[in-house]
Amino acid sequence: MKTGKDILEQFPKISLSLLPTPLHKLKNISAELSRNIYCKRDDLTGFGFGGNKTRKLDFLIADALKRKANTIVAVGAVQSNFCRIAAAAGRTLGFDVHLVLGGIKPEKPTGNLLLNNLFGAKIYFVNSNDWNVWENKAKKLMKELTLKGRKVYWLPVGGSTHIGVLGYVNAFFEILEDCKQLGVIINTIIHATSSGGTQAGLIIGKRLTRWQGKIIGMGVAKTKKQLSKEVFELVHETGKLLWESITSGHVFIDKKDVIVNNSYMGSAYGERTSACESAIKFFAEKEGIVLDHVYTGKAAAGLIDYAKQKIFKPKENILFIHTGGNVEMFE
Repeated sequence: MKTGKDILEQFPKISLSLLPTPLHKLKNISAELSRNIYCKRDDLTGFGFGGNKTRKLDFLIADALKRKANTIVAVGAVQSNFCRIAAAAGRTLGFDVHLVLGGIKPEKPTGNLLLNNLFGAKIYFVNSNDWNVWENKAKKLMKELTLKGRKVYWLPVGGSTHIGVLGYVNAFFEILEDCKQLGVIINTIIHATSSGGTQAGLIIGKRLTRWQGKIIGMGVAKTKKQLSKEVFELVHETGKLLWESITSGHVFIDKKDVIVNNSYMGSAYGERTSACESAIKFFAEKEGIVLDHVYTGKAAAGLIDYAKQKIFKPKENILFIHTGGNVEMFE
C-alpha cells in the first residue's frame, strides 16, 4: 500500500522552500494563556522573503515547467504575498511574469509591490476589490498573450489549485515528523485561510495519515459559507487526483473536517481590527515573532480568544501555523 509521501512523488516538485521549517513551543505565550501553544514557522521558508506560498509554488512552478510554459500570469491584491513569491520564482526560473493586482496603483511602491518591481514582474492594476474582477482581467490578458505566441501558465489568487494544494499535503507530513522528533502529539491546528489551498492541503494530509485532530481555518476573506464550500471543493478535487493513483473508487471527504471560523476577520478582507492589532503586539512582545494585519494577526486573534474562552482543554497541544506575510508591516 502506498503511503501519502509515495503518492506525492508522482508529481513534479522543485525546491524553492527551505524545508523543514522550525516547529517549536511558544513558551511565554503558553505560560500567559495557560495552554500548550506551538508554532510552525512557515514565515521562514526563505525564498523571496518566505511564507506559505513557497510551498504551493514548489509544485506549481514545477508543473509549469513540465507543461513547457514560458509565461506566468498570477493574480492577487496589490500587496499579495503570493504574487510576490510567484514573481521571484518565475523570474529566477526564466519565465516572463505578469501580475494582475487588485487595487489602486500607489504613488510609491512599498512592501510586496516594491519587491515585485525588484524581481522584474510586469504589473497591471485593477481598481476593484472583487476577486472575480481581478481574475476576469487576468484571463483576458492570458488570451492576449497566447495570441502573441506565449505559452501561459495560470496562477489564480493564492495559487489555490489542485496542484498548489499539494504543497500543504506535503507540509502536513512534515508537521507530523516534527512532532515525532519533539515527542509531542498535536491535537488542534490553527491557521489563516482565505483562498483555501493551505487548509485543503492540511485536510488531505489528515485524511491520508488518519490523524484524529482538528484543523481550524480562521477565515480572513469571504463568508464562512462561501469559504467552506471552496475549501471542500479543493479538498475533493485534489483528493481525487491523489487517490486515483491508488484506486478508481469514490473519494470520501467528510465535510465535518472543513472547519472555518471567520469571526475574527472584521468588516472585510484586509481591514484592520483591534483584536488583530493586540495579537500582533502580544506575539511581538512575548516571542519576538512578527505577524501581519491581513492573515496571521487575525488567525492569532482567534487563537488567543479560544484560549481565553477555555475552548482549548488544559492538556491539549495547539499548533499555530505562521503562514508569513510579514512584508505587509512595511506597506
